[in-house]
Amino acid sequence: MKERLLHIALVGNPNSGKTSLFNALTGLNQKVGNFPGVTVDKKTGTILLEENLKVELIDLPGTYSLYPRRADEWVCYKVLMNADEEIKADIILIVADASNLKRNLLFCSQIIDLKVPVVVALTMNDLAAKNGIKIDVAGLQAELGVPVISVNARKNKGLSQLNKVLAQVVKKKNETSPTDFIDNKSLAPASIEAVQKIFPQLSNYAAIHHLINHENFPFDQTTQDAIEKIEIDNKFNPTKTQAEEILERYQHIKQIMKNNVIEPDPEEKKMLTNKLDDILLHRKWGYLILLSVLFLLFQSVFWLARFPMDGIEWCFIQIGNYLHSNLPDTWWSNLITNGLVAGLSGIMVFIPQIMILFGLITILEDSGYMARISFLSDKLMRKVGLNGKSVMPMISGFACAVPAIMSARNIENKKERLLTILVTPLMSCSARLPVYTILISLVISNKYYFGFLSLQGLVMMGLYLLGLVMALIVSYVLKGFIKIKEKSFFILELPIYRSPRWKNIGITMIEKAKIFVTDAGKIIMVISLLLWFLSSFGPGNRMKNVEEKYAVMMQQQPLQKNILTRNLSAEKLQNSYAGILGQAIEPAIKPLGYDWKIGIAIITSFAAREVFVGTMATLYSVEENDNSSLREKLQAAKNEDGSKVYTLAAALSLMVFYVLAMQCMSTLAVVKRETKSWKWPVIQFIYMTTLAYVMSLIVYWIFK
Repeated sequence: MKERLLHIALVGNPNSGKTSLFNALTGLNQKVGNFPGVTVDKKTGTILLEENLKVELIDLPGTYSLYPRRADEWVCYKVLMNADEEIKADIILIVADASNLKRNLLFCSQIIDLKVPVVVALTMNDLAAKNGIKIDVAGLQAELGVPVISVNARKNKGLSQLNKVLAQVVKKKNETSPTDFIDNKSLAPASIEAVQKIFPQLSNYAAIHHLINHENFPFDQTTQDAIEKIEIDNKFNPTKTQAEEILERYQHIKQIMKNNVIEPDPEEKKMLTNKLDDILLHRKWGYLILLSVLFLLFQSVFWLARFPMDGIEWCFIQIGNYLHSNLPDTWWSNLITNGLVAGLSGIMVFIPQIMILFGLITILEDSGYMARISFLSDKLMRKVGLNGKSVMPMISGFACAVPAIMSARNIENKKERLLTILVTPLMSCSARLPVYTILISLVISNKYYFGFLSLQGLVMMGLYLLGLVMALIVSYVLKGFIKIKEKSFFILELPIYRSPRWKNIGITMIEKAKIFVTDAGKIIMVISLLLWFLSSFGPGNRMKNVEEKYAVMMQQQPLQKNILTRNLSAEKLQNSYAGILGQAIEPAIKPLGYDWKIGIAIITSFAAREVFVGTMATLYSVEENDNSSLREKLQAAKNEDGSKVYTLAAALSLMVFYVLAMQCMSTLAVVKRETKSWKWPVIQFIYMTTLAYVMSLIVYWIFK
């Protein structure tokens, strides 16, 4: 049996530089999954500490103390308490922010008192120095009783020393801090001794947590009853014990800070962060700046991605030309050119835009501005039944609704959390980006105002804002129907402004591109190949009859061969399985300005929205055996009466439909999982589909 790698758990307060350190230590040797039994992201990576010593680093969710409240904090807590049945942490690597050391030492001291092997990585040292904070690292290490290493993940400083210390701790992994940070046993001596008789290996502080949270640990009923009896017999008061512990810890932390940290007078000149906040959080200018930032973001997505997208499109046209010229005229060559290559082009051409969008969002997060967006939005959010914490899931929804909905569990208020879950899918996720891009390029001219304002970028921004506005309206309406009464609080830590970590941004862009290609790409390819079959074959002798009909016509009209060949392809597609299905639903979508091919794309994209483009690529490749780009094929598409399919009215209607419709099975599944009921996903699907249909109908008739 293969021996498991030693586990190092990476923990720390939110915004302490934990993610930066994880990326710096693991590079691209990382993967994302889920912790067992919950929908919390599990990031793991491997590190080679020294020759023949490889370990697995587990990035646990950020938390402020060992008293969990949210689902992600419970994940971290159970691993630290050795109560997770699948993940066992051999060593704890604590990230502590040197610029905010007092707050970070609370969590740090609690973990040290668990009597597990610990190493402390001191981050943000450059920022601490800028703020006039000086730390005696050797003195701090002596007082804590565990190794303390100064690191700068962005500049790769201190990482080799950290690896060396981790290797030393791995080799002597049973060594822990020799003293308790506080006198834990004085808090509840009789109760602690009784618990330690059941679990002799527990430290005094770990025994306290077994008394407080044993119901959440995987113990058998006999053990649960025994601990419960200890609580009752000794009149153990968890609230009082916690309060006394925190007070005693901060008294010790105050002394440590006095002995080892020199801080500037708080009345000295305001920090750069405060000065920037005076501008960026201004009650008037702050909102104008926010809109400008979003505007620049969507302008950049179009402007920066245009050249690589054109290049990828050109490459696929050349590949198509080569295959058509060199492959024999058989069914399998048709499958390769019109199924495989067409589907693949529908994936690859949008990678530049997806990478750029995620890169820009990561810059906003890294710089500290994303948290300011939450702060600015709280007042507006409360009017519609949400709060400022709802903004983060909603903004994350611009990337993908699935993790965005999962992140809503950070909202303590049940009603606000449910409303956030119900409206987050209205945010235009990256899967919609290919749909918007292709439709905008068809009907919106590539015009610039004042030399830099792209009309296409403005339309793109309008679609994203439409989703946001509709989310607020829907939330305002739904808040009256959801009868949950609970007080709401909005407490938010505003991180200091930092320059973006470019390596971290690069890793994120590469990872998101890989996820799009491997996850969405698989679905697109499968559906593209399935559509090729449905578009190339039909029931009974229908396809054969069409071929015979046109064979006779070509003999009679040899000069019209090119026109007849094109008409043959179109009629074969109409008589295929896909054509029959599309024509069956055409009466329902005709009022929106859509033809039956768009109807097929709407059906297939319920698996994943981005499948729309792959579907159109396959349908038009099957129908028109030429090698022009998809945009050119859609531009030339005509109805039976000779009118264009993709008019301004029809394309705008379709864009609005994709902004508002629930077309993602994964989102519905995660909503069911988060709400523990099918009631809310069903409600969500019905209201979003109805809203999409009605709004698309209105838009079509306005612009018709």
